[in-house]
Amino acid sequence: MDNDVSAINSLVSQYKELKQEIGHVIVGQDEAVDGLLLAIFTGGHCLLVGVPGLAKTLMVNTLAQALGLQFSRIQFTPDLMPSDITGSEILDDSRHFRFVKGPLFANIVLADEINRTPPKTQAALLEAMQEHRVTVGNNSYKLEDPFFVLATQNPIEQEGTYPLPEAQLDRFMLNVRLDYPSFEEELDIVKRTTTLQTATVRTVLSAADIMGYQQVIRKMPVADNVLSYAVKLVSLTRPVSGSGNTAERYITWGAGPRASQYLILGAKTHAAFHGKYSPDSDDVRAVATNVLRHRIVRNYYAEAEGISTDQIIARLLSEIK
Repeated sequence: MDNDVSAINSLVSQYKELKQEIGHVIVGQDEAVDGLLLAIFTGGHCLLVGVPGLAKTLMVNTLAQALGLQFSRIQFTPDLMPSDITGSEILDDSRHFRFVKGPLFANIVLADEINRTPPKTQAALLEAMQEHRVTVGNNSYKLEDPFFVLATQNPIEQEGTYPLPEAQLDRFMLNVRLDYPSFEEELDIVKRTTTLQTATVRTVLSAADIMGYQQVIRKMPVADNVLSYAVKLVSLTRPVSGSGNTAERYITWGAGPRASQYLILGAKTHAAFHGKYSPDSDDVRAVATNVLRHRIVRNYYAEAEGISTDQIIARLLSEIK
């Protein structure tokens, strides 16, 4: 127990160092950076949604450098095949089949514009995300540990896209939205990027460190009332006929049990980042929007009244007792 306490204390200082190093390159976007770090230390995958030009790729690349992890970027396009991301078997000069690894064999994989590739290729990524392995022919190959998929989507260009199926969306722990920078932040960005000066990022942690912290976070105790709070919140997203609540009025489909799991895991990591040895309901609330955002399907009335998913979640948080 003493080792776990000291590990959490160490994580708090490492977390602050990571934010500082990333801040040398990325201006603002604190919530997005926090979301990425939360997913990584929890061991989940993250979906980044934002318009072009908000430094999504640069953010993930900078994060990989600060964490000392191998980074790979895949540009998803309509003609991308499963073998283009998993790798393929080739016949070498000695007439033996040899497996050539694809870009999925890295610690952090940036799936850029994931909704631009057909379902067959999306399915290949699904296996990697869930099983941490890929299957080519009759052989399975284990992926590197730790392994994270950080995928991006452009919310404004939907022509020629293949919307992610609900099963794959559910595999992402978090759905993080990137907003435009403030005036001061954009001014700072322009100052930094229009000179010859380039910022460098120091490696703060290693892959072994990250996996060690993941184990400590998993072992963190959670009180029964916090577990109940998370499950109640997820239950409130499920419409029940005749209840007259927010879910019945605005939601077609609610979140499944994986949402409850991720709420607790996310709350544990959020608590650890802030020096707490056990999460409380405030930690659950802090991660709720990013965990539930992509697991709730709005109905016609919500769209007609202009009620966003985030507004629905805010209402559910105010209703929970």
